[in-house]
Amino acid sequence: MKLLTLLLVSIASVSLLHADQNKPVKVFILAGQSNMEGHGVVDMDHEKNYNGGKGNLEWSMKNSKNKDAMKHLRDHKGKWVMRDDVEISYKVKGKVRKGGLTVGYTGYGNSSHIGPELQFGHIVGDHFEEPVLLIKTAWGGKSLHVDFRPPSSGGDTGPYYKQMVEEVREALSGVGKYEFAGFIWMQGWNDMISKEATAEYEANLVNFAKDVRAEFKSPGLPFIVGELGNSGPAKVGSGMAAFRKAQKDGTAKIKNAVFVPTSQHARPADLSPNRRHGHHWFGNAESYFLVGDSLGKATLEIIK
Repeated sequence: MKLLTLLLVSIASVSLLHADQNKPVKVFILAGQSNMEGHGVVDMDHEKNYNGGKGNLEWSMKNSKNKDAMKHLRDHKGKWVMRDDVEISYKVKGKVRKGGLTVGYTGYGNSSHIGPELQFGHIVGDHFEEPVLLIKTAWGGKSLHVDFRPPSSGGDTGPYYKQMVEEVREALSGVGKYEFAGFIWMQGWNDMISKEATAEYEANLVNFAKDVRAEFKSPGLPFIVGELGNSGPAKVGSGMAAFRKAQKDGTAKIKNAVFVPTSQHARPADLSPNRRHGHHWFGNAESYFLVGDSLGKATLEIIK
């Protein structure tokens, strides 16, 4: 891997995936809602609004217990690394952001935040000799019960299910030879806060995996489900506990799938930038880094 650096992510398409058409591009779809979009703060450190920078990426790379594991995110000059063998495509507000993997591919439109895609991309990029394409397709506040509702669940197919499929196909146009290598699903808050949606989640998740595989003619597509791990351990009898069980039980019914625990990656609010945003891991960059790390390692295990 060659390393390039940048301060801001280029909006223009970067041709990283066409150097050797004898090697099919490994394609990973990263889908879900706001925690797949990414709310891990990179460098904002306003004392009132961002807790003086505690828990942002810059702070975490100096102060967290995982700081050594994050060293590869910067080059020797302290600039954010951009990979030339891992490309990401993410459509935000109607515009496609595409280029080498680095910080900033979130819904904010600049380099101020990260999501799980950052470390996930490093994990799979280090593993494969082939070029890698991450297609990120995520929107905040969307449920599997309604918004992503798969066709096999009956009723109206979710508009964001349809949009997800369209965005994946759009990102693949002109790529050349490729093969789907994994579907990573990080979603659940809006289903968790609804008893009706939680009750249906297990069945909807099974149908979702089946329909996604059919859509992309990839019956053995590895299906990776990230736990809704916000705020750490769930209280016994809570809605969060019930929802996590539905996630785990649904994944267990899907062949070639893995459920990935993430609650161990939660960090306290007083050591995080956004102390009131528990639904977004308090904006803690270490949490998003570790979630991406866990998803990436689980993906490689299921591929093996």
